[in-house]
Amino acid sequence: MATSVRQLNVQSLKLDGGAQSSLPIVFESFDLPAGNQRILGQPHPKNSVIPLALRPVTHEDAQVELDSVVATIKALQVQDGELTKKLARHGTLLFRDLPIRDAHDFSKFAHAFGYRPHEIIGIVVDRPLLAPNVAPANEAPKEVLIYNHNESPQVPHAPEYIFFYSHAAPEKGGETPISSSLELFHRAQQEIPELIAELAEKGVLSRVTYKFDKQYAGGSTLRQAFGKEIQDGDDEGTRRAKIEAQIARYGRGKHTTWEWTDDGIILTHRLPAIRTQAGTNLPTLFTGLAAYYKTVQVQDASSDVQKARQKVTQQLYGDGTPIPEEYLAHLARITDEIRVLHRWQRGDVLVYDNTIAQHGREPWVGQQSDRVVLASLWDGESVPGAYGFGEWAQVVQALDG
Repeated sequence: MATSVRQLNVQSLKLDGGAQSSLPIVFESFDLPAGNQRILGQPHPKNSVIPLALRPVTHEDAQVELDSVVATIKALQVQDGELTKKLARHGTLLFRDLPIRDAHDFSKFAHAFGYRPHEIIGIVVDRPLLAPNVAPANEAPKEVLIYNHNESPQVPHAPEYIFFYSHAAPEKGGETPISSSLELFHRAQQEIPELIAELAEKGVLSRVTYKFDKQYAGGSTLRQAFGKEIQDGDDEGTRRAKIEAQIARYGRGKHTTWEWTDDGIILTHRLPAIRTQAGTNLPTLFTGLAAYYKTVQVQDASSDVQKARQKVTQQLYGDGTPIPEEYLAHLARITDEIRVLHRWQRGDVLVYDNTIAQHGREPWVGQQSDRVVLASLWDGESVPGAYGFGEWAQVVQALDG
């Protein structure tokens, strides 16, 4: 099932043990168990797998050093962005057997790819900084299902690349789903063309609620989302003005509006759920629609956390009309068929091309602390292209601020 080493073109990339590297390394692909890896369907190139699994190999089985790994990653990227190209083809890469032991090691590895750190504007989960551009992935309670979605589909400014590092893995459950947004669009266009036509014409309305206080365990506050310029001595008018200035950085004009409430603010974005991959111009479903549907489905009377989470973001067609539940259920069925569940080993790193690959989180058995996954979010050279002609369909980088 795995691709060959030749396909990655890394045999000739042997570093000479210079100033930044003590040992030469190549990355070699390998098979994963059934259910953790699959061959991608159309429109991916033939015999592409997700995830592409890689591990470092040294001459004469010498110990793998982090400096050598970092130098090799940099060399591969300098050589015409080899790993970025693999991400664009496979959607997700798995790196295993790396000498990564903590958040700072993970930060060095992620920085080696040469991407720009992503600033999260309008964050909806609590992500305290643990190392340069490294934070917890999601600290929602272990019982909470986080279904397949692209990162930040509910706001205008999303990262292009996502890195996840497993610092601790539970014995049962806690897998990270992996699926292709390109394949999801291709299947949906064939099976539910009415939904695709409506999304292309109207986009979606994303209504996101931010409150002064945390809404649920693992969630963010309004100040965490938009209040980086707020000082403790600011009066209410100044605080609101600073928050609105951060919202304006989205650069969306009339396509992002807001309403102040007694306990926070509600933002409404008209966004494209269909975007296009840079380089190929292939359409991709960049969305959390199936995740929203699944969250509602798993909600029960005893799950206050699920209730709170599903109320934070409501998605409609761009004209404000509801998206029929049968379409959302169909998206979830397709996702179930095309996704794999990554069974973590401590030290694993998953790298996602967020434009074309979706992720999530399965519940697990045991203690909350049994599963520790860290995240690092990055911007690429470009943003996903528009699918359609409306102003709302174009996504741009957020303004500096």
